[in-house]
Amino acid sequence: MTDEPGQPPALTTLSLAEKAHVSKAVEQKVTPFDVSGGVDESGKLLPVDYDKLVREFGANLISKQLLERFEKVTGHRPHRFMRRGIVFSHRELNVILDRYEKGQPFFLYTGRGPSSDSVHVGHTIPFEFTKWLQDVFDVPLVIMLSDDEKFMHSQKIEIDDARKYTKANVMDIIAVGFDPKKTFIFSNLDFVGAAFYENICRLAKRITINSVRGTFGFTDSNNVGEFHFCATQSASAFATSFPHIFGTDRKKVASIPALIPCAIDQDPYFRQCREHAEKMKYKKPALIHSIFLPALQGPGSKMSASVDSSAIFMNDTPNRIKNKINKYAFSGGQDTAELQRKLGGNTKVDVPFQYLTFFLEDDDELERIRVAYEKGEMLTGELKQRCIAEVQAYVQAFQERRAQVNEQTVAEYMRQRPLEWKGNPNPIVVEKPKK
Repeated sequence: MTDEPGQPPALTTLSLAEKAHVSKAVEQKVTPFDVSGGVDESGKLLPVDYDKLVREFGANLISKQLLERFEKVTGHRPHRFMRRGIVFSHRELNVILDRYEKGQPFFLYTGRGPSSDSVHVGHTIPFEFTKWLQDVFDVPLVIMLSDDEKFMHSQKIEIDDARKYTKANVMDIIAVGFDPKKTFIFSNLDFVGAAFYENICRLAKRITINSVRGTFGFTDSNNVGEFHFCATQSASAFATSFPHIFGTDRKKVASIPALIPCAIDQDPYFRQCREHAEKMKYKKPALIHSIFLPALQGPGSKMSASVDSSAIFMNDTPNRIKNKINKYAFSGGQDTAELQRKLGGNTKVDVPFQYLTFFLEDDDELERIRVAYEKGEMLTGELKQRCIAEVQAYVQAFQERRAQVNEQTVAEYMRQRPLEWKGNPNPIVVEKPKK
């Protein structure tokens, strides 16, 4: 799922005055509601340590061997997000590859917590990757709009706001390019009930208050809806929640697992889900995690829907994109052109270069830019111009698709109906031993 659900985290960029008052290091914090890479002893913001996060969460890094197996099993070169470590960790992706290889069913599940009229480019990363997985695997996809959670978690969002944001965000999601024949998009405020609500209840009965406190850091000040929501979000990981897609043979459908592409801050929800799934006689969902597209202000933060200067929104004009990157994008270059030519820039913290790793498809061209910038052969202004061009093209293509989406299109994607998919066309058939 994208960086939602949860209230968009405040940016972690500190003012000079705030840095002066930092007397000790602050550990990084990554939850569905807050993302910060932490602060060192001197008050310097730190990038998110993803290796540390994977160890703490108990997930697994995506290895070179797993990428090779992915290509062998699917026949597709891994997406640039996988090749570049943007999609970097997983839980049981190998199990999903086993199932695909054998022609066994599974489905995709992701989502969005609607908190603004437009998604930003950071939100599109998991959706773009999910769309690619849908094309590669040819499997059904369910997309949750957690408008109920947004209402419960935010003091500023009312029910009518949540519904308005949901309608706008669904149109944005459709514009990513999902196949309507194998995609079901739903709003929790409209869809929850019947089989879906049964699974919410089954899971809610097993999740204790103490476990939610430990997983999310909730206190007595959090409302009961926030404590309960992890059961709602997890229910979509069970195929039995969607009888209109998978049928009503509960025993058969319960054996169909989900693969959940999401930003890694969503992992805590599904740790709860995986802990209880087998006790409920369901397959555990598998997950595949992405890193955050950093805020324009630099490492240690992610784009926020509530801070316009932190993000490139998908309804920004070309000129607005240009101005935002020129004005706000943190540079890893030197203070002067002379020093840049002499010392080169730091691509690891340079936001324009980081954005190119997300949006520039050509691996060779990306490496050429990296080498030129680090050697001082490319100046900061030149790198920003290349970044601006790529992001403008990405957003413009999205806006052209978005312009084709209307209320009838939305109604079709959100209509409860059977979906059509084929799965693996050439599964490995394992012969049963002769008696």
